Amino acid sequence: MKISNRVATINGENVTDDGWSVLYKARDMIDAGVQITNLSIGDHDTDTPAFILDEMDRAARAGNTRYAPIPGTDALRQAIADRVARTTDTPTTVENVFVTTGGQGALFAAMMAATDPGQKVVLIDPHYTTYPATVRAASCQIEIVKADPNNGFQPDAETLAQACKGASALLINTPNNPTGAVYSPDTLNHIREACVQNDLWLLSDEVYETQSHGPKIISPRALPDMAERTLALGSLSKSHIMTGFRLGWVVGPKDAITALTHLTNATTYGVAGFIQDAALKALTDGDSTERDTAALYTRRRNRALEALKGSNAVKISPPDGAMYVMLDIRSTGLSGRDFAHKLLEAHKIATMPGESFGQAAAGHIRIALTVDDDTLARALQTIAAYAQTLEDKT
Repeated sequence: MKISNRVATINGENVTDDGWSVLYKARDMIDAGVQITNLSIGDHDTDTPAFILDEMDRAARAGNTRYAPIPGTDALRQAIADRVARTTDTPTTVENVFVTTGGQGALFAAMMAATDPGQKVVLIDPHYTTYPATVRAASCQIEIVKADPNNGFQPDAETLAQACKGASALLINTPNNPTGAVYSPDTLNHIREACVQNDLWLLSDEVYETQSHGPKIISPRALPDMAERTLALGSLSKSHIMTGFRLGWVVGPKDAITALTHLTNATTYGVAGFIQDAALKALTDGDSTERDTAALYTRRRNRALEALKGSNAVKISPPDGAMYVMLDIRSTGLSGRDFAHKLLEAHKIATMPGESFGQAAAGHIRIALTVDDDTLARALQTIAAYAQTLEDKT
């Protein structure tokens, strides 16, 4: 029997590396007892706060283990609406919120709602690893706009405008994973113009909206004429240390939220009630968790910059947000993928190749700031020294 082309080619034609090969190899080494410094995946090294776990336990033991409302509980949707209205200064009600199985679930649902098979979706490269597969899963075509590393990974306005002609949707991510770039007001205005002029849906991945290292984070949904054409994607994974809970949301126009109910009936059938109760507790009582988590990654970002000061072989683009730094290792003559595999073998440090996020990040590696400060500094110094040895050989 033949697997559908939609699934068989979800990572692209004749692709043997889905972008996670270094992580898979690192996990195999860990299972074999090898000590690995894992800087590859954006998962916290701190635990979910006890008050969130206690609420999840209380809710489950109280019987909230049956089918939950498909769009999410009214209480959680209201809390998300209040949060979004407060942080974006944009009117948001329960009817604008749909609860999903994590940020990835939000992305897939929004993609399915915004596109028809065969339509074009514009991605800004570098992009999160799963974006192309999500577009293909919706049976759509991909148009790439490369963001120049030498311009802070901000997309070029003219290139973006040209790419958006004939498209159905534009997917953006700010603060950006993998680069940490926060899109400037000028960039966001160019994005708005491209969407309005071409009548596009904007899918705005705002999972890292709590993690700024200085610049103000602006939701495109707050810009003129954008609320009715924006599907904003959110999650508690990064802000409240809840990656494994798979709790996210889509914020958008009322008719789009209604349509997502029908899609979810055919897919996940909603999010567990006790998980939603834990999420409500996180949003209600978790302000300090959110602040402390953001401060932790700002501190580690600064520690990373300090650790690489003076390095010639490794250049770093100071990120303005999120929980990553991108290292430019092109001076070694290696691709990001080859460098990452060699680094893992030589020094037992796992990173993500830039090519896992598109071709604009080729010759880079992404570092997740997810180990303690001292371990992070030592690992970065080792990476810089290793890159210098490779540069000396070129």
